[in-house]
Amino acid sequence: QVQLVESGGGLVQAGGSLRLSCAASGRTFSRYSMGWFRQAPGKEREFVAAISWSGSTYDADSVKGRFTVSRDNAKNTVYLQMNSLKPEDTAVYHCAAVGSALPGRRWLSYEYWGQGTQVTVSS
Repeated sequence: QVQLVESGGGLVQAGGSLRLSCAASGRTFSRYSMGWFRQAPGKEREFVAAISWSGSTYDADSVKGRFTVSRDNAKNTVYLQMNSLKPEDTAVYHCAAVGSALPGRRWLSYEYWGQGTQVTVSS
C-alpha cells in the first residue's frame, strides 16, 4: 500500500514557475515508477510526465522543454518542476505510483493516486 500526498500548487501568472511535490508513504518507494497526470474541468485526465524507478524520464509533448520530473528516493518524494507556465496548464495535478520498472502514459496503468493539487495559470 502506498499513500501519496501532493503539494505546491497555486496561482501563478503566465510565464511563471511552480514546483509540485508528491510525498509517498512506505519503505519501498524506490521500487515504484511515478507519474504525473492532470485534469482540467470538462477534460479527460492527461499524462504529463513520469519517472521510472531507475530515473528514466518521460514527458508529454505539450510540456516538453518546460516541465521536469525528478525523484529523491531518500525522501520518498517525486517532484514536478514547471517553468514557462501557460494558461492551458491550468488543471488539478495528480501524482500516481505503479509497482513496475517502467511507467506508462495511460492512467489506468497506475495503482495508487494522490488527491491532487490545483494549479491555476492566469494570462
